[in-house]
Amino acid sequence: MPISQDLLQEMNLLAQFDLHSMQQGIKVHSDAAADVVAAAQRLFDKGLIDQPDGGYLTSLGLDAAEHVQNLLQILKV
Repeated sequence: MPISQDLLQEMNLLAQFDLHSMQQGIKVHSDAAADVVAAAQRLFDKGLIDQPDGGYLTSLGLDAAEHVQNLLQILKV
């Protein structure tokens, strides 16, 4: 399955979360690039983050972010 640009943008956003502190979220500002804003909205729609502009990872989002970050570590990106 090829990775679409939308999916890649969502994974990039998930990779920005600090998995060592669940007290830290992210904020996607309204003046951010349109593709980043859209990725945050899609992650919210999928139930991975708790706010449409970032916020905190949900339980499912934590699982997804861990997988993304582990894959990046394996691939040494």
